[in-house]
Formats: sequence, structure tokens, C-alpha cells
Amino acid sequence: MNARTEQALLEKLKTLPEDRLAEVEDFVDFLCTRDETHRLTAAATRLSEGTFAKVWNNTEDAEYDKL
Repeated sequence: MNARTEQALLEKLKTLPEDRLAEVEDFVDFLCTRDETHRLTAAATRLSEGTFAKVWNNTEDAEYDKL
């Protein structure tokens, strides 16, 4: 975020009443949590690929690879 955008956002925040600021904070927390969840899911997927490759990559199931 550039300084100009950051300043514009801060100015808008200053005009909000307290209850709306609480909503904004909750939403920002939600976004951060969601992003962290996506990162953890992606990391778990990458870590499990090697293990699952042993199950997925076999000659008995090669016909399923063509689907």
C-alpha cells in the first residue's frame, strides 16, 4: 500500500463512529485469519503430496489417471 492510499484510508477511518470502527477491526481480523487459514491449508497440501504420491502413482490405478 502506498503512503497516499494509507493516508486516505486513515482519514476515512477517523470519520467513523466507534461502533463502526469496531466492525472494521473485526473485518480486518477476519481477513487476516482467513489468509492465515489459506496459507496453512496450502502448506499442509504441499507437505502431504509426497506421501500421497506413493498411493496415487501406481500401475494398478493407472486407468484412473486417464479420466
